[in-house]
Amino acid sequence: MSDLRPTRLNRRRLAFALPFALLAGCATDPARLYLGGWGVSVRGAALNAPFQFGDLSRWNGQPDRAALAVVQLEYLADEFSNSGYWSYRVSPLVTMQLQQARGEVRRTLGIAGDAPPEAVMNLLRQAAYSLQNGQRGSAEAALASPFFSFGPAGTLRALSSLPWLRRAAEASGAANAEIRRLDNERNS
Repeated sequence: MSDLRPTRLNRRRLAFALPFALLAGCATDPARLYLGGWGVSVRGAALNAPFQFGDLSRWNGQPDRAALAVVQLEYLADEFSNSGYWSYRVSPLVTMQLQQARGEVRRTLGIAGDAPPEAVMNLLRQAAYSLQNGQRGSAEAALASPFFSFGPAGTLRALSSLPWLRRAAEASGAANAEIRRLDNERNS
């Protein structure tokens, strides 16, 4: 029987490995999970925003990752606007920046401006997970919704070659800075 008591070496290994293990768990969809389900998903999505949608062209050739980045933007724009908790705490300017970024990304991808955010997020998640599992037909089926005016193949092409979008870049930094500001206020 091994001794399970923590030693200095075991604690060091855990302290080193834990952040990587937790980040691996949230890499699939930061808007849905934060640190493997621990913590606040809005906070995690905002802190991760510059990486995920600060430069959407980083996901060129990876439509699954691009779709999840767009989900994260949709999620933050929706939560900052409509959440009973966040809408009263975040700056209205940051909320407006996220709304403008969402509009910019939706126009780029041919997503209807009046499409319900939850429906867009669910369909993009479904498409991303299908692509990750090598099921392009299922991804196209998810994007066959009338919310996607480019059609399934056109939307996948657009997700595969997103340009750098100024409003998305600005909003990603603003969301990140706003959460950091709120963290600093809370810790003061």
